[in-house]
Amino acid sequence: MAGRSLPFRYEVSVSGITTTVTCHGSLLSDNVDELKQLVKPMIPICRHIVIDLSDVNFVDSAGLGALASLKLSAASAAYCSLEFTNFSPLVRELLHTTKLSQLISSN
Repeated sequence: MAGRSLPFRYEVSVSGITTTVTCHGSLLSDNVDELKQLVKPMIPICRHIVIDLSDVNFVDSAGLGALASLKLSAASAAYCSLEFTNFSPLVRELLHTTKLSQLISSN
């Protein structure tokens, strides 16, 4: 699949108490640590983190694991809420199939 070869990149923006991480490309085993190393240190210091996945076209099992891990890390830190937004239809279906949609989805 051609989409899998798109490089992962992101931008970070802050507005009030919300830090938004806008992700692009594919979230795969070879780049998932980049997202975790970016977001995990934010959890103790940010009140609200939004990870916008509107431009993420593919997530492998390691990517799903990273999303779940980040959500659980934020849930254990009473101060921080972490929300994922704008799943592509493919990623939304993958979350449903793997039964991770209730954990990861905010809706």
